[in-house]
Amino acid sequence: MIFNFKYYRILVSLLLASCICVSAQEPAKEQGGASPKPALKPDPVMSPFGIGSSAVRSRDHSKWMPQMVEIGLRDLRSCTGGWGAEPEKHGEWTWTSMDDKLTYLESIGVTSGMMFNGLAKWDTKSVKGGLPMNSLPEWSEMVGKVVEHTKGRVKYFECWNEPPNGTKNAPASDYAKVVIATYDAAKAANPDALVGMAAKSAHISYLDQAIKAGAKGHFDYITLHPYEILGTIVKHPGTEPMYMSIVPTVRKMLAAQDPTKVNIPIILTEIGFDTKHGNDNQTRAVIMAYAMGIAQGIACIQWFEGMDGDSGPLGLLDKSAKPRPAYHALGQLVQQLGRHPAYIGWILLNEKHYGFIFQGVKGTVLVTWAGTSKPEEIDFGQNVQIIDPPTGKSTEAAKYNLSMAPVIVTGIPEKLVAQEKENKGKPFPWGGDYSDAKSVSVTFADKYVEKGLHTMAADTIAADVAAYGGNARAGEVPKGGNVFYVDPNFLSYSTVPIEITAVVKRNEKNDPAKLTLEYESTTGNGYKKPEPFDIPDNQQWHNATWKIDDAQFVGTWAFNFRFNSGKFLVQSVTVTKLDK
Repeated sequence: MIFNFKYYRILVSLLLASCICVSAQEPAKEQGGASPKPALKPDPVMSPFGIGSSAVRSRDHSKWMPQMVEIGLRDLRSCTGGWGAEPEKHGEWTWTSMDDKLTYLESIGVTSGMMFNGLAKWDTKSVKGGLPMNSLPEWSEMVGKVVEHTKGRVKYFECWNEPPNGTKNAPASDYAKVVIATYDAAKAANPDALVGMAAKSAHISYLDQAIKAGAKGHFDYITLHPYEILGTIVKHPGTEPMYMSIVPTVRKMLAAQDPTKVNIPIILTEIGFDTKHGNDNQTRAVIMAYAMGIAQGIACIQWFEGMDGDSGPLGLLDKSAKPRPAYHALGQLVQQLGRHPAYIGWILLNEKHYGFIFQGVKGTVLVTWAGTSKPEEIDFGQNVQIIDPPTGKSTEAAKYNLSMAPVIVTGIPEKLVAQEKENKGKPFPWGGDYSDAKSVSVTFADKYVEKGLHTMAADTIAADVAAYGGNARAGEVPKGGNVFYVDPNFLSYSTVPIEITAVVKRNEKNDPAKLTLEYESTTGNGYKKPEPFDIPDNQQWHNATWKIDDAQFVGTWAFNFRFNSGKFLVQSVTVTKLDK
């Protein structure tokens, strides 16, 4: 099933966040921390290799940030900002904490952004814990003062933390007002300041609604937090196209709603993986997140988080600042690719295993892993260097038993490089190219077959079909088989009339059963449920059909639609585009 990442919602309550820092000549101390080594000069160009922190770890960066710098992570999301400069009373400004943090981070060559979020303690006008904000003049004044004070030091200003979280599910139109006020005040204080519009998870439909409500032209970059999508692709091999579709879907939305912004940066200001699911899985997650993020053009990925804080064991370092395997793996990736790698293209090894090639520090570098739960031998055709990211151990071989654990490969044959270059501009495949398909389907009968429609159980669902359903999937044992994602090349973002059909019948006991559909919609804050289908009997297969004209498939919670679990069997599911 899809991971539930509720722990990171703690950040919704943050009133503070971050800062961008430029050069400093002398090392500084932060909150009693030891002075760092002599400074690196901050990089004027944002790297895709970034890092973030929880509220508790933003109080003292000296405990963990130097270790991030050691492996090349010098673009930090979180520091101090927003209402922290005006904590107790309107009009009384306190800059000491902000300036101290900025100075310390500057001294070790770190850059970052600042987040404006939440309400001031003294704000009695607005809805507590949410929107609408009835103190926009005071908000604008705060934004202007902070941007002016940090001019020349801070460039990126994120507006709110993953809305609609922290808004009491207020409509996107209320958030749009905050975006407009932030943008106007920031630009008045510093025309070079960049304002980011945000959304939780991969809630691209929310951004769409905010732009339509007036935010058009009032943002310079987009931020997302796709924890759920990353968790799904780590758990379910073969679902990588879900993650690879994030940037293309955002750009498709921007092209439709705000064309002048179609090429703005997209930043993942939070993404991470809980080590409760295992250190090996976190290591897989960090390599996959950065490799595929860079490949699709994400400007910066700010892993949450550097060191375990108040949101669970997500850190590259544990609470004792001891590095986890993911820390070493990410360091090895940066070492091989460099802080500013160039993406060359993708390849399917053995026609099923995704690989991504980059121009690295010393030549071309391939990052790859198995797209199935079962390992498979790959023949590279010549000896290559295969590096294990968490250990850095290198093996020379022409053949390798590729598993779900990512590896870094150097010295790859020119024919693979040429093939990846050719693939770069092609649709990213998911069992085929369904760009021009009229319909997509998944069949559970006799043999499990996906044709452009995918369950989140991926290659594991076939075993469940055999064990529980025979020639159909048993509704009471979904194991991800009731959660669906259409090939993004078939349909993403665009709202066209569609028909969803499931071929179903009751179980062997003929117990009464309903089939309930939930799908991503243009209305509300995500998903919608039409009337359920009453399954008549178990004497024959029945078509449960819904005609929908307001679907908007963007993968907010790592699925486009799903069915309930219940006492029924499902033989097949089909999504068909209807004529307008």
